[in-house]
Formats: sequence, structure tokens, C-alpha cells
Amino acid sequence: MGGLCFLLISTNLLFLFFTISSAVDIISPSQSISDNTTLVSSDGSFELGFFSPGSSTNRYLGIWYKNMNIPGRTVVWVANRCNPINDSSGMLMINSTGNLVLFGQNKSVVWSTSSVKRVENAMVQLLDSGNLVVRDVKDGISGPYLWQSFDYPSDTLLPGMKLGWDLRTGLKRHISAWKNSEDPCPGNFTYGIEMELQAYPEAYIRNGTAKIYRASPFNGLTFCGSSEKHPARYGFNFVYNDDEVYYMYKPTIKSITSRIVLNQTTSSCIRFHWKKEDEAWTAHLSRPRDVCDHYGFCGANGNCIGENPVCQCLKGFKPKSQGKWNLADWSLGCVRNKPLSCQKTDKDGFLKFVGLKLPDTTHSWVNKSMNLKECRAKCLNNCSCMAYRSSDIRGGTGCAIWFGDLIDTTQALTSGQEIYIRMSASELEENDSKLKTALIVVAVIAVVFSGVLLVAYYIHRRRKKLKEIRDRNQDNEGAPNEDLELPLFELATVISATDNFSSNNKLGEGGFGPVYKGTLAGGQEIAVKRLSRSSGQGMNEFMNEVILIAKLQHRNLVKLLGCCVQGDEKMLIYEYMPNGSLDSFIFDQTSGELLLDWPKRYHIICGIARGLLYLHQDSRLRIIHRDLKASNVLLDNEMNPKISDFGLARTLTGGNQTGGNTNRVVGTYGYMAPEYVIDGLFSVKSDVFSFGVLVLEVISGRKNKGFYHPTSPNLIGHASINSKLSSCCTYAPNRW
Repeated sequence: MGGLCFLLISTNLLFLFFTISSAVDIISPSQSISDNTTLVSSDGSFELGFFSPGSSTNRYLGIWYKNMNIPGRTVVWVANRCNPINDSSGMLMINSTGNLVLFGQNKSVVWSTSSVKRVENAMVQLLDSGNLVVRDVKDGISGPYLWQSFDYPSDTLLPGMKLGWDLRTGLKRHISAWKNSEDPCPGNFTYGIEMELQAYPEAYIRNGTAKIYRASPFNGLTFCGSSEKHPARYGFNFVYNDDEVYYMYKPTIKSITSRIVLNQTTSSCIRFHWKKEDEAWTAHLSRPRDVCDHYGFCGANGNCIGENPVCQCLKGFKPKSQGKWNLADWSLGCVRNKPLSCQKTDKDGFLKFVGLKLPDTTHSWVNKSMNLKECRAKCLNNCSCMAYRSSDIRGGTGCAIWFGDLIDTTQALTSGQEIYIRMSASELEENDSKLKTALIVVAVIAVVFSGVLLVAYYIHRRRKKLKEIRDRNQDNEGAPNEDLELPLFELATVISATDNFSSNNKLGEGGFGPVYKGTLAGGQEIAVKRLSRSSGQGMNEFMNEVILIAKLQHRNLVKLLGCCVQGDEKMLIYEYMPNGSLDSFIFDQTSGELLLDWPKRYHIICGIARGLLYLHQDSRLRIIHRDLKASNVLLDNEMNPKISDFGLARTLTGGNQTGGNTNRVVGTYGYMAPEYVIDGLFSVKSDVFSFGVLVLEVISGRKNKGFYHPTSPNLIGHASINSKLSSCCTYAPNRW
């Protein structure tokens, strides 16, 4: 028996659990919500129940966000805003007529809905949007809403909630701020859409009856004049037809949680966005934001620009009181410079303004079927009409006309619109005259500026051309006028011969750039000296070497086959010397001594001497090499020496001239004569000095620079001491 009772109790509890779990968002006629129970939307976003705001002990029936880990509740709707319950006796249920009724102490009615349609099987449901709805259920099928909390908002505008008018029933949906944080009864501030007869609807924030903020009319795309574009995360909708006028927004991303709240303390309407990562509400947009957002801040016909000064009169208007205007009191606004004539003989016209938050439409008239041309004629034929524009910019259709003073105009930052403001004919003529004068001034400035640019460009081109001429003259200075008959190689030919200057073909690198081995198409081997862009050898040294070697013909001088000058590339093409330079033999302590026996050394010294004698005495020009050293002596396949690298050579023009001087001392230390290093004096003796150093290096196999011996600082000094001691034979390699 006991087991049977336990089974029955368990079955009933299980049934009750499934009944509650499957119906937590719904109240049927047989159910109720008491002070200790709640109703939760099916997705768990919202919860309906009783609460006490702040430190108050009063109980209110409201809807709030559920499962937000923050202190207190974020309440979005309150039923009994001004009629609190003083204890926990509150109960919500559906009465016999299908209306929701909130009972308080002694079963007194605290609040109720007022559905005009009587139903027998009403159902109450809290939707995932936060909307509490009442609807009739027949045969398990839910009918349309009989009542919904979205039609009676408190201080919060939720996504999907309409802010505006139902023109069929006269229902006005607006939000009103709480009196304070402990009293949800409506305070002084309200936010909603207002419209006069045939006027264009606009959204206002009011403090009592006074307007403190105006959102500006909707132009078919957005609320024009807004100084901030709508974020891409929200979709906005404005409906204006014969049945309804309302504004509504919805997040374009489902995961976004957003609400708009009218706050009594800050006197502003704020859009909040829930940040999950911070578990906090963040304010994304607040209105009014600055002085230009405050309604009519600059007075009638004034334009708020938000700079210093904050206000300015619209074009064609002047301050009504210049004295107060100068004291930053803009409340009196502006008046016209010249009165309107409104005469057929002296017709008024219109001046186009762009980028404005449109004026207050309280005193306006709208016709959706007219075009802009008809709108202009309509305004012009009414002496009270002050301005006109298209009411829907998407197709340029519709007509909006303003009467009387233009109030609450602002220079918009982003989405301002255009409007045509009426002006007297004389004002337009004066404006046209000023515009023509301005255009003339601009044209003159443009012509003068263009002329200055042309002159500057001509001077620049002229200077550039003169510089090119000077550079060419400088580069060609000292070049003979006669044709050198020197072959010019194409850059492509040199690139092909050297395998695009491959590192495998690199023979070495001198002071002015690398040297590459190449093979021409016919099989001839060449050596290519490529002038480095970062080297010290400019066009002068390059042309100097070309001119000198082209005129010199001797068996102990390297033969120049041609040159290549193309773009930034400057190259000399020599005959190829298979044994390389002399320094690679005489300074090689391993194989050099074996390859260069005494007869070969003597043969090399004599060959260098013959080449030097030719330069100094036997050629048509007397030439001082100025850089004679072991690395500038090349050896052919029979070990015949040939002097190379004439980049620093100087020509002596006079028949008896044997020397000269220079301020630019160049060459290689260790080979330069003392008088050349100290005073810049060079002559044939300078080359002879270098030749002497070279002879010592060939005989000894040691470099003059870097030589060390206890008795002398360098190779020359050591040779001088040995010559005095008659020890000439000690110069031989490996005998020092």
C-alpha cells in the first residue's frame, strides 16, 4: 500500500513539473501570478513579476531582463505605475471577460486592461521580445492580440515596439520618464511623435509642455539633421500612412540586446547596448547631446552651427537685437534684411540651403502627390509660405511647406538636407551680385594662381635644363673633339656576355667597382669593369679613362675594346687577362714563389718599365698614371705585364711640361710620392716613385703597406738601410 501511495505522489509531482515547465510563459484563465511567482519568456530573456524599486517597499507588477548578473533589475515595463501595492498581496489573473486584472489588498482592483472584445478563452503570454500579450484561443489556435504591453510603454522603448499613433483608434504610444529611481509614476519628461493637422510628424522630448529636443522630420531614408549616422547593427523603420504613424527599430544581429530609455535625471533619451564581455549596459547615443540639440536654441530664423559663435542668422536675415546678439543672447532670433513683397509685379524667389536640419514642422503643410515644381508654385502663391522642399528624397516626390518663422534650424554634420527659403527679389538680386563678385574674385585668383604655377614650372624646367647642360659640359670637359672611333656595346650584349653579372664570373673588385669576366657571342673573352653607383668615380673619371686608353697603343698597356653607357650604367670593356693581376702572384706565399722565378720577375719589371716609358716619353700625350701598383698590372697568358686602370691619370699638354699640381690628392697610400701626398705635386717622378715601390714588392714578395721590421717602419725604409749596408741580395723572398 505504501509503495502504491509513493508511486501516485511521484506521478503527480512529475506531471506538475512538466506542466509548469511547458507553460512558464503562459497564464490560462485558471492560473494566476502571485507575489512569489513569475512568468518567464520561452527563451529566458524576460521575466514578469512583482518588484520593489530601489529602497522602496511598494510593490509593482513589471517586466525586466532575466539572467543579467548585475545589481538590481533592469525594468522595461510597469503595469501599476502610479498605483503601488503596499504589501505582498498582489495577484494577476484573467477575469471572465478576458481582461488582465491586478488585485491588491482586500481583492481591490489596482490595474486592469480594457479590451473591448469579450472572449471566453483568453490566454496571456510573455513573448521573447518582452511584449506581454492577451489573445483568444479557439480549438488550440491563438488569435490576434486583444491587448499588448507594447501599446502602453513606460520609460523604455524596446526593439519592435512602435512609437507613434494608431490613427484608426486614436491610440498614442509614447514613453515617459520615471519620477525618480524609486517611483515609476510618469515624471515631467515625455518622448513621442507629434503631428498637427496636415503637418509633417516629428519626434519631440518635452518637459511638461515645453519642447526641449526635436528629432527633425523623416525624409524617406532617415531622420534628417541627425549629427550621427545610425549604426549598421540596427534597422530603422518609419511608417506614415492613413492608418498609422510610428517609428520602430530592430537590431540587425539577433545577439544584440538594446533599449532606449527616457531618463528624468539627465533630461535625455539614451540608447543602451548590453556588453556581454563586461556584463554591463553601455550608452551608445544620447539626445539632446549639445547646445544645438536643444530646441530653438538660436531663436527664430537662427542657425546653430556649434562653433564660436554658436549661432548665426540664416542668409538673408539679421539679428533682431544686435546688442543682445553680441552678448551671446540669441533667444530673440533673426529677422529678414528685406521684407517680402508678395506682389505679382515684383515676385519673390527662393534661395537654396543645403546641409541643414530642417525647421520645426508644427506650422507646415504636406502633400505626398505633388512634385517639387508644383510645390514651389504652391508656396509662391501663398504670402505666408516661408520655405518648401520635397517631403520624400527617395524619389524627389511630395511637398512640404513651412509657414511663419523657421524654428530650430541646425547645420547638420552628416545627414542634413536641402530646403528652399523664400527671399525678396531685391535680396536675391543683391545675393546674385555678391555671388557674381565672388565668382569674379575666385576666377581672378584662379587665373593668377595658374599663372604663378606656370611661371614656377617654366623656371623649374629652365633651371633643370641649364643644370643638365652644365652637367654635360662638366662630364665632357677635357674630351677631345675628334671622333674616338671606340666601339659602343649594348647593355643587353654585356648582360648576356657576363650571364647577368653572375657572381661566378666576378674577377675582383677595385676602388671604382667590380670586374666581371665575359664571353661575347663570337667566343672572344672580355673583362668588364662596371662602375659602381656608390663609388667615387664619376663621369669625369670614367670619360678620362676612356679617352686616354683609346688613344694609347702599346704591348705593355691593357687594350680597351669599347665601352657601354646606358642610363645609370657605365662600363669599360677590356681584353681579358687570364692570369689576373700581379699582386695575386707576388704576394702569394705558397704558390707565387714557385710560379715567379727570377727571370719572370725580371721580365715583368722590364715590361712595366717599358709601358711607363711609353706613357712618359713615347706616346703622343705625356701621361702621369698616378695610381701605379701591383693590382693595376695585369698578366696575359704568357705572363706579359700590362698597365691598367687609367681613371686617375692626368695628361700634360705642354711639350716640355713634366708635372703639375692638384688640390685633390688621389691614389693609393704606400705608392704615392711624398711631395704628391703633402703638396699635391705630381710629375713623371711621382710614377717613378710608385714604380720603385712596385719593384721592391716584386723582388721581395712583401707589401710596402703593412710591412714590419724592428729596424725600419716600412719596406722602403728597410730597403734603404740594406742598400747602405750593400745587402741587396737580402731582398729575395723569404730572406727578410
